[in-house]
Amino acid sequence: MPAVGAPAVEVRGLHVALGGTPILTGVDLTVAVGEWVTVIGPNGAGKSTLLRAVGGLLPAPGAITLFGTPSAALRRRDRARVVATVAQSPVVPPGMSVLDYVLLGRTPYIPALGRESTADIDAVHEVLGRLDLTGFHRRELATLSGGERQRVFLARALAQGATLLLLDEPTSALDIGHQQDVLELVDQLRREHGLTVLATMHDLSLAGEYADRMVMLAAGQVVAAGTPPEVLTEELLATHYRASVRVVPGTHGPLVVPVRPT
Repeated sequence: MPAVGAPAVEVRGLHVALGGTPILTGVDLTVAVGEWVTVIGPNGAGKSTLLRAVGGLLPAPGAITLFGTPSAALRRRDRARVVATVAQSPVVPPGMSVLDYVLLGRTPYIPALGRESTADIDAVHEVLGRLDLTGFHRRELATLSGGERQRVFLARALAQGATLLLLDEPTSALDIGHQQDVLELVDQLRREHGLTVLATMHDLSLAGEYADRMVMLAAGQVVAAGTPPEVLTEELLATHYRASVRVVPGTHGPLVVPVRPT
């Protein structure tokens, strides 16, 4: 695996069209190993589509490189050992327990027609302990709170052993306390285990406090990229979000405060 600072994700001239409609046009993006990059933009900008393309869920021949290897050249099993995705609303089979759901993250390591090994079970329990979920392992996912489920979704991704986390709106539908819990946990894992994070977020203040760099999309194109103070400006937000805001300094990054138009 490349050293910290080397490219983990390289996207060059990415074009994606769905049903004949262009969604992304000429998108360039680089994420270094160990870096947290957050993609922002108004609704319909193409944020989730970008993450799906990076995760191999949409065809993007020749446009995306993961840790030095063209994404199109990776077999599904090999990609799953490198990239783990936490979607906004994962589909969970009815009646599935926390343990069984997180164990799905070990699928890339289980032979076809085989069963999970003792090492797989141990890896799952280690992740559950790291995320303070040990006492939940027999619970059905449907019985958990939103914040607890979000930790379980993250646990499945971590159980994959991947070094790149793709987080699509990881704080959606969470109260402010659970938002902070999830983001602090992700940042702790990034710092302690060298994970690379590419996320999308709607909460601009939270995004600015945790990201090393930000990329703003609008109408499927990159319109700004840089550090949070460089991207979260009143001018850019007024232009591309059509929002009246004030941007004030925060402890870890700029804070975006909506204000009534004058």
